[in-house]
Amino acid sequence: MQGSHTWRAGSAVFDEDNLVSHAGLVPVLELAEQAGLSRLLGEHVRFVCERVKSGAANPTAKLTAIIAGMAAGADCIDDLDVVRAGGMKHVFGGVYAAATLGIFLREFTHGHTRQLSAVLRRHLVALAARTRVLAGIDQRAFIDIDSLLRPVYGHAKQGASFGHTKIAGKTVLRRGLSPLAVTICTDAAAPVLAGVRLRAGRAGSAKGAASLGRVGRSVVRRDEPAWRRRWKSSTPKE
Repeated sequence: MQGSHTWRAGSAVFDEDNLVSHAGLVPVLELAEQAGLSRLLGEHVRFVCERVKSGAANPTAKLTAIIAGMAAGADCIDDLDVVRAGGMKHVFGGVYAAATLGIFLREFTHGHTRQLSAVLRRHLVALAARTRVLAGIDQRAFIDIDSLLRPVYGHAKQGASFGHTKIAGKTVLRRGLSPLAVTICTDAAAPVLAGVRLRAGRAGSAKGAASLGRVGRSVVRRDEPAWRRRWKSSTPKE
């Protein structure tokens, strides 16, 4: 059996000005604002030396646009145009072109990633107070720290180096970055990302685990001395 129509090469384009492609972003960003996202970004993210004049202007609005684009599925700079598709720019204010956001992202340094980590921790605490995202955290919480290896492409990628990973059950060397991620969950709540730290691809699995574990503890805010003693005794030293 064969199809009666011939397929033509092409791509789908969302260009209707009166349609909103990601209306679900409205409640997501509203909840983020109620939990103080813009306020936290304004308090903790600072740019003191710009490589491009005005490249880091209006950082809070641009970071919010980037977060919205990532929530809508963007995984590269060009994909951030999703927040401008169709009628999206009529629903949200402060919508920037992908090229503008790309210039802004290139102003980032390692210090800015640490600033964003501080925003993440405080925002998660605020979300936990307003929602059930970490329901039961006052009873018991589980902190999980995972070492990953993510491939990168391009010889000039900062921090990229060869590290060990497994593909189809075989250990291979792969060029990339090795982020360390910490998640928190409870008996009643699914895991939530509490912190991420980028590392060189050759970094050992335990490198940075102790300090990142303290990030998870700062979110959990447990007070039991016995729990802290068990954590300290089981945490590897850097």
